[in-house]
Amino acid sequence: MSKKTENTGFTCANCAKIVLPLTNGSYRNHCPFCLYSLHVDRSIGDRANDCHGTMKPIGIIHHSKKGYQIIHVCQKCKAQQVNKVAINTVMPDDFNVILKLL
Repeated sequence: MSKKTENTGFTCANCAKIVLPLTNGSYRNHCPFCLYSLHVDRSIGDRANDCHGTMKPIGIIHHSKKGYQIIHVCQKCKAQQVNKVAINTVMPDDFNVILKLL
C-alpha cells in the first residue's frame, strides 16, 4: 500500500466530522476533533485487523524520540495502542481535548 493510499481523509466513526489527510509527512490515524481512532491495523499502517472497533483516547505519554502520543483502547476487544499527536499540519489535534487526557 502506498503512502498516498494510506494517508487518506475519512469521516470519524465517533463524532461524524470530516477529517482531512495529514500534510506533515505522517499518516492520519485518529480524529483531530475527538481523538478517537479505529482498530484497523495489526502492524502500523497495514489495515489488516478485522476488529474495526472504535478506539477511545484514554491518556497521553511522551516518547523521547516520537514526542507526545495518545493512548487508545479499543472499545470492542480492549487492545491498546499509541498514536503520535498530530501537529504542524492541516487540522492539528485539538489541544483542549488533549489537555483533558492529562
